[in-house]
Amino acid sequence: MKKSFLLFTFLLLSASLPQAEEAKVAVGNNGIAIPEGYKNFRLIGVSQRSDDQTLRAILGNDVAAEAARSGKTNPWPNGTILAKLGWKQKPSDKFPAATIPGDFTRADFMIKDSVKYASTGGWGWGRWIGMELKPYDKPDFAQECIACHSIVKDQDLEFTRPVKLP
Repeated sequence: MKKSFLLFTFLLLSASLPQAEEAKVAVGNNGIAIPEGYKNFRLIGVSQRSDDQTLRAILGNDVAAEAARSGKTNPWPNGTILAKLGWKQKPSDKFPAATIPGDFTRADFMIKDSVKYASTGGWGWGRWIGMELKPYDKPDFAQECIACHSIVKDQDLEFTRPVKLP
């Protein structure tokens, strides 16, 4: 009985202690914060970049996932948030023919709001570097993004092609 009481007391006290929160990450100089819950976004696409030897998973919030699944991505709807998570690629030590993610390199986010981000093609752009998610704070960051993404202007400035699912 004494053990049961002690266990009950421990559980009660444990439940009332503050729960650990995810580390807070600094907001970028463009005013964009890392979207809450991005780790639970759904898969939209994948890519491999040969210029910097990275693998990327492109995740989307519910708005993006619904647009991707229904083929309504040109333009992407307002409220879309795309997360592009990148890792250095490396060969698998167990199966050398396979390429697998190595070290985490960065998290990029594109947030669609055609009014708020009208001056940057309707998209807000954010980037955080490394596992510590240090903001990439170049003053002209959005213009850097648009310069690259302008070659896909006819695809709403977005390179991602949603994967087709059976």
